[in-house]
Amino acid sequence: MKQNRLYLISALLISLFCIGCSQKTEVDDSKVFRLNRYDNISSLDPVFARTQANNWVCNLMYNGLVKLNDRLEIIPDISKSWEISEDGKTYTFTLRQDVFFHKNAAFGKDSTRTVNAHDFEFSFQRLIDPSVGGSGSWVMNNVENFKALNDTVFQMNLKDAFPPFLGLLSMKYCSVVPKELFKDGQDAFRKHPVGTGPFRFQLWEDNIKLVLRKNPIYFEKDEKGESLPYLEAVAMTFLPEKYSEFLELIQGNVDMMADLDPSYKNEILTPAGELNPKYEEILDLHKYDYLSTVYLCFYLDDAQPIDLRLRKAINYGIDKQKMVKYMMNGVANVADGGFIPKGLPGYNTDAGYAYKPELATELISDYRKEFGNLPEIQLTTVQEYADISEYIQSQLAKIGLNIAINVVPGPTMRDGKATGKFSFFRANWGADYPDAENFLSLYYSKNFAPEGPNYSHYHNAEFDELYLSAFRITDEKKRETVYAEMDQLMMESAPIVPLFYDQTSIFLRKNVKNFNMSPVKLLDLTRVYKIKQ
Repeated sequence: MKQNRLYLISALLISLFCIGCSQKTEVDDSKVFRLNRYDNISSLDPVFARTQANNWVCNLMYNGLVKLNDRLEIIPDISKSWEISEDGKTYTFTLRQDVFFHKNAAFGKDSTRTVNAHDFEFSFQRLIDPSVGGSGSWVMNNVENFKALNDTVFQMNLKDAFPPFLGLLSMKYCSVVPKELFKDGQDAFRKHPVGTGPFRFQLWEDNIKLVLRKNPIYFEKDEKGESLPYLEAVAMTFLPEKYSEFLELIQGNVDMMADLDPSYKNEILTPAGELNPKYEEILDLHKYDYLSTVYLCFYLDDAQPIDLRLRKAINYGIDKQKMVKYMMNGVANVADGGFIPKGLPGYNTDAGYAYKPELATELISDYRKEFGNLPEIQLTTVQEYADISEYIQSQLAKIGLNIAINVVPGPTMRDGKATGKFSFFRANWGADYPDAENFLSLYYSKNFAPEGPNYSHYHNAEFDELYLSAFRITDEKKRETVYAEMDQLMMESAPIVPLFYDQTSIFLRKNVKNFNMSPVKLLDLTRVYKIKQ
């Protein structure tokens, strides 16, 4: 049955490309990029770009005022320049005048029009409109007002200075959309979304396939003046079985596979984390640092919170080097610092806990002298991380600390983290925008879960003061120093155990060229091309 479904999807895609071409001819396969998402897309509307699957597609279809490059620098997108007032509260953007919406009958006989500042005013108003119910309205929480000064100048005023603000605007929530498609509500846009990006909507069958076609009027060009993108189409399937995705890659039915799954990890990688030689003739392996920290979190507002000495002992008692090498085939960076991941300004190796089992044993012994018996400690995790949790369990048993493992479904984990149900649990945090504030906000006392992301309920007045003071620092180097100080201060209280900083493993067919993945893990196919085989 599974093979029949794969065959049916492939046949449907081929027939679709034949129908979609203006000349009634099949698109050259070397111009079509094929991939699979085992998690379904819930929306093609950028105000709902909450999941990675939604983000990937929205990054292909939409543009905003600014965007990130691969070095996490803010660069122009639809805005060609901007000015920031001396008090850091007013941002004035000057727009390009050569950006057009994807062609659509809603624009009249010309089928398209130029993007202007009023479109951003409409798009941001829609983003914060509670009746729309978008998941990204929080991006605008610090915005006092915004307006189009004319067709080419757009201005935003903040309530308080916030140096990472441009990073927030690079998120897909802040993409521009045309008001014409919303004159009769949301349905017209949901059925046929329109953006400005390198690829335009062609067809979407929920949980089966998605097809995007090249935007022939896209504004970006390469260094030789050639119009982008190089590809003619992107075809995405939604096979939920991760091993099926692996087989599709090996058989050449998809061009890429992202990340690893235990079902095929040891088949495709060597123990050292390199590509299995049997696949070297058909695949390339690329590893990219990803701004994400995987960690264990203690809930400090528990009726009987785990003692500081035991929290530190757990930090000292785990050999993370072995964990990454043997449990993860080397596909991660050991968390040798604090919560801020490697590659992000503010990353601080001095904030971390090295592997020191002797010191961990001393801390446990000191606790025993005062209280006698050790408390029962339960580590809650999801099935995906059960093997790593078992490794942690065995490591801590060596220093005399017995840990029970509680494996729960994903929804139970999410609810339990938010409501303080679990005293000790596995968690991860990935960057929404490229500033360490994004990570440190998890330890600001006014962000206690469930209203905010402070799952540990860590509270430190000095930390809070530094957190607020960083917003007034416009010098990036000085702000970076404050971030590092905050990370170290928080880690002294050990509300968490950083395990590793994520990496993304991308497996590509040999004929795919010019692929790259940003540290915030956005899919960008603007400059990707395939060579004929």
